[in-house]
Amino acid sequence: MGKQGDGCGCTGCAMSRRRFLGTASSVALGALLWRPGQEPAWAEGDLGEYVDLAGLRPRPRVRVRAAVVRIPPPYWLGWPGTAYDLEGYRRFYGQQFAQIAGRVGVELDQERGPLESDQAVEAFAQSLQAERPDAVVVSIQHMGVWHWADRISRTGVPTIIFAPVGTAFTGHVLEISRRPGVHVVSSLELSGVEQALRMVRAWRQLQETRLLIVAGTERRETVMEHVGTKIRYLPRRTLHELFARMPVTDEVRQVASMMRREAKKVVEPTWEDTLNAGRSYLTAKRLLRDEGANGLSTDCLGMVTSRLVPTPPCMAVSLFQDAGVTYGCEADLWAAMGLLLTSYLLDKPGFMNDPVPETVKNLLVAAHCACGTRLPGLGRPREPYLLRSHSESNLGVAMEVLWRPGQPVTLVSMQGPSTLLVDTGTVVANVNTPPAGGCRTSFEIKMDRVQDARDVLGFHQVVCYGNHRRDLEAFAQVYGFRVASSPERPPEPPA
Repeated sequence: MGKQGDGCGCTGCAMSRRRFLGTASSVALGALLWRPGQEPAWAEGDLGEYVDLAGLRPRPRVRVRAAVVRIPPPYWLGWPGTAYDLEGYRRFYGQQFAQIAGRVGVELDQERGPLESDQAVEAFAQSLQAERPDAVVVSIQHMGVWHWADRISRTGVPTIIFAPVGTAFTGHVLEISRRPGVHVVSSLELSGVEQALRMVRAWRQLQETRLLIVAGTERRETVMEHVGTKIRYLPRRTLHELFARMPVTDEVRQVASMMRREAKKVVEPTWEDTLNAGRSYLTAKRLLRDEGANGLSTDCLGMVTSRLVPTPPCMAVSLFQDAGVTYGCEADLWAAMGLLLTSYLLDKPGFMNDPVPETVKNLLVAAHCACGTRLPGLGRPREPYLLRSHSESNLGVAMEVLWRPGQPVTLVSMQGPSTLLVDTGTVVANVNTPPAGGCRTSFEIKMDRVQDARDVLGFHQVVCYGNHRRDLEAFAQVYGFRVASSPERPPEPPA
């Protein structure tokens, strides 16, 4: 296990590695506060002050309106049928939608009565154009009113059309279900409506997010085209200098003890290592709070390479991802955006990875040293994990999370502000290090639709549990992204 017991309560053991920081800058230490148009100022106050990690996840106000469209009852023949309890199901779905909205965290304003005429639909459409809510949900209660759903969808407000089975043929949905800005749920499965509302919320979360990129020496802020996410660049020293000041608090000890206690096995890390990993966790929380930010990606490999920190932030990354707050590696902006997307859209932690081809078994190996543990979803039980050292440096604490064989997975990466690269597969087995080299969390994926694993596109793709291709495609259609995938067949050799 470790060289020192988990009950170690001293602070000197963690501080003894200060010699490791000998190459760090000797300027005044602390977190920088900055707003556009202002000079940065050093943070003050108690560095051990508690910061609620969950509170760093953005919770914007999301306003959604909803209406039912149908011909005036009673009617004879026609789907959903004379035997269908229109009022009973209108009340049922209205209640279900209200509960779903509460779970997802959106405000749902449902029209009191159904829209049953051209005039009522036109008035509703004009109110949408004037108010501009974040989305509208249109529930179909007769097969003959799809022209009204079409009118509402042309207001420019993102439109979710719920058509329970019995209110649409393929011809009704063929064109409108593929139209930009529209998502059709033709199903009895209300999970589709819940995911659609989560999609609306995710878009607002992306718009309300400030992402820190901690690398280099420059301090500036930009707004990402198309998405609206604010990107703030901080000098790399901001983080490692704040870490050098971070004390060993009760929270540090509690986090270190918890991660050791819940691990399937502790292999390399000492108690001192886990204390330093706990300090890294508190450092990142404090930096986000002081910067008014919601996620970060750091030049972690550069700091370890330069021997500026005694541990990479891999354990902190895991804790952040499990709480729905993005912490990306290697200051990779687009990988961090992929992590934000999977966290907000799917309520699951994503795994940023290095893709490795396994050519004998024709599999893709996904590998990295930082991985969340609550892979089934935020708030769900942890998958088994081992506490390891960072493989490339053999320093500190890194996570070896054991992915579940047979589990479907999705690979997604942002290829610029308006393109998503999406692939899917199935976990085959975990890869041990050693005998393999490379990163600690490492597992094999049998790819769908891709005949040769060497052809999988992208780098630092984000992998998460579940086949979410259709969820990502729906998000892309509503919010103007192009979706690409790895080629199904190997390219033709040159002549």
